[in-house]
Amino acid sequence: MSEHGLGAWMRARQNQIEAALEQRLPAVHIAPQRLHEAMRYATLGGGKRVRPLLVFASGEITNAAPTALDTVACALELIHVYSLVHDDLPCMDDDTLRRGKPTVHVEFDDATALLVGDALQTLAFQLLAEAGLVNDAARQLIMIEHLARASGSRGMAGGQALDLSAVGLQISRAELEFMHLHKTGALIRSAVLLGALCGEIDPPQLEALDRFGKTIGLLFQVVDDILDAEADTATLGKTAGKDAAHNKPTYVTLLGAAEAHVLAAELRTQAHAALADFGASAQRLRELTDFIVDRSF
Repeated sequence: MSEHGLGAWMRARQNQIEAALEQRLPAVHIAPQRLHEAMRYATLGGGKRVRPLLVFASGEITNAAPTALDTVACALELIHVYSLVHDDLPCMDDDTLRRGKPTVHVEFDDATALLVGDALQTLAFQLLAEAGLVNDAARQLIMIEHLARASGSRGMAGGQALDLSAVGLQISRAELEFMHLHKTGALIRSAVLLGALCGEIDPPQLEALDRFGKTIGLLFQVVDDILDAEADTATLGKTAGKDAAHNKPTYVTLLGAAEAHVLAAELRTQAHAALADFGASAQRLRELTDFIVDRSF
């Protein structure tokens, strides 16, 4: 990544979201202190912040207000972090390492981890419901509804349920795609749309961004499956090879490593095609698409 290009932009936006999250999370000295400490432990100081980056990049297309983008980016990241905290629990994936440090249930305890996820989820919707987030109350309700759908049984939570039920089974490519369009893709798609909705956008443009978001949501998961099979734990910051250890179906186990790489390249091409009519305003989204494919962590 260029020092003056995407790399510098990403670092600036990552610092921006870190500061925004720091401000919006409850302080440790406020009761209940242990829960607030655990919420901050789970959220601050780590992660690629891909979903906030997509919010910021999408907002550039619609000239969205920075304060609105900060709030929406926080909401998306809080939902994502809550899902990681719950996914890591012994009743789910039973993982001990996340973002290069012990998972929340290891550092604190299972009950606290469960409450951390609950509290982060509700805080996300509290932020998105703040009065005056955007200058159109009807559009703000649409944004809240979209994030709720992307997070619930028709989105991320439903995808996780499908993922758990698929352990040890041979499923088709169509079933795998359906699962990941929900588990991983729904929130990524939501990040793109909500970032755009922070500004002014017409329906055809929103439809094109929806196609883009759906495509990169699937792309992200394909690359994640490749990294889980090919990268090491130190590089990933989380346990490598856990999908194979848990006998989970992935794009690598279904297609083989070579075909999974081919699929990632095809999805990258489709994502770029969806942005064809936006010109220079979508440059960051194009660069983030390439980053998702070429990332090594």
